Amino acid sequence: MPPGPPSSAWRAAPRWNLSFMIHSLLGPRIRNQCTPCLVLPGPPTLCQTSGMAVREDLAEFLKSRRARVDPQESGLPPSGLRRVPGLRRSELAHLAGISAEYYQRLEQRRAANPSPEVLESLATALRLNPIETEHLHALAHPPRILETAAPAPRPELLRMLDLIDKAPAVVITDLFDVLAANPLAHYVFGDMADKNMARALFFDPAAHDFYRDWDDVAAATVAQLRRVAGLYPNDPATLALIDELATGSTEFAALWPTGDVELRTHGGKLIRHPHSGDLSFSYENLELPGDPRQRIVTFTPDPGTILPVL
Repeated sequence: MPPGPPSSAWRAAPRWNLSFMIHSLLGPRIRNQCTPCLVLPGPPTLCQTSGMAVREDLAEFLKSRRARVDPQESGLPPSGLRRVPGLRRSELAHLAGISAEYYQRLEQRRAANPSPEVLESLATALRLNPIETEHLHALAHPPRILETAAPAPRPELLRMLDLIDKAPAVVITDLFDVLAANPLAHYVFGDMADKNMARALFFDPAAHDFYRDWDDVAAATVAQLRRVAGLYPNDPATLALIDELATGSTEFAALWPTGDVELRTHGGKLIRHPHSGDLSFSYENLELPGDPRQRIVTFTPDPGTILPVL
């Protein structure tokens, strides 16, 4: 059954706050590196040149992934004390088979359009998984087509939800907007089944008690939103949601700079329900071929989890 409209409390924040958020998280070096750009009224803005914005994201992602890699696990000899964790720029360039000067230009936002071969070499040297590698390519060569999620699920999907009567199930977008939910999903998730689940996670104080593994859910949500932002960098809804969360939640703002990117296709969900107590589910995240930005998520009760018959 389709959810009701969200209340005014969940409306998106003004678009310009995104630039302020990026400045807050990445620092003033953006303004110092900028080529001439359009300056808008309000807080400091990110350079309006799309190439600069892409290189900024690519540079930050490369830095965050470089810091994760253990030099010895990469086969590099010990080299004494290191001031920062991870690989040095020169070491990563060596492992990727590119010049140290060129890699330095990538991280300094002075090089654009790295070839697919260079990106694959960097992904291998950084030990990126397939989702991280996809994200790396998306940041370097963002899609030119703006693809937005359909505003409502197909009637066939609604009929499918009606047939799922032993497990909670929702139709949800990649931005965590719940488009439809079956009765058991409404029972388990309550008001969250009628809202954007990312907003509820970070803005509703009750979410910390509801999700027994809130820290893991929060980190995964941020990482999945980062992937969406890389795939759809010009989508106003994506930018507005990330802006709203970053400016309205200190917890989201603290998680965003990690640079982590994920796509969770399945896993476990641990919930503390106000009436049924502790519940645990195994979820499946099923993408829909007709709309890559919608998916059906089913929550199969684990042994010991008893749900009412509705």
